[in-house]
Amino acid sequence: MENNPLHTVFLADDDPDDRYLFEEAFYAVAQHDSLVMANDGSELMRMLKLTVPPPPKVIFLDLNMPLKNGFQCLSEIRKNETFKDIPVVIFSTSTEPKYIDQVFEDGANYYLCKPNSFPKLKSAITQVLSINWAEQPVNRVRDEFVLDC
Repeated sequence: MENNPLHTVFLADDDPDDRYLFEEAFYAVAQHDSLVMANDGSELMRMLKLTVPPPPKVIFLDLNMPLKNGFQCLSEIRKNETFKDIPVVIFSTSTEPKYIDQVFEDGANYYLCKPNSFPKLKSAITQVLSINWAEQPVNRVRDEFVLDC
């Protein structure tokens, strides 16, 4: 059997504890995939420029990060011809409707509030990884945008 991962998933989050928990939960539910983690938005954009193509299956993107925040990254991703079709799931502690509305308008695929327990985190990651992105509707529905808050 080959050692190549089935899918690559990116996570951009500046909190080391959140990255560690995400990594633990990710590999608990996605043993055959690989996770690439960035400490901030600038690092995420550098990694994308170095590794795409092929694109990752999905990017989990925190909003509040130093150097380059999630809003800036999302904007750059959607404006870049090479990256614009990569699914982006905002992964944030914020439940501010104005932030949720802004990233919906800016083209994020989904908004996921960071779960407050390890089992919920595993469930949320499983939910996102099970999405068939090729079958997602072009016209997204605002009521279906927030996965869990």
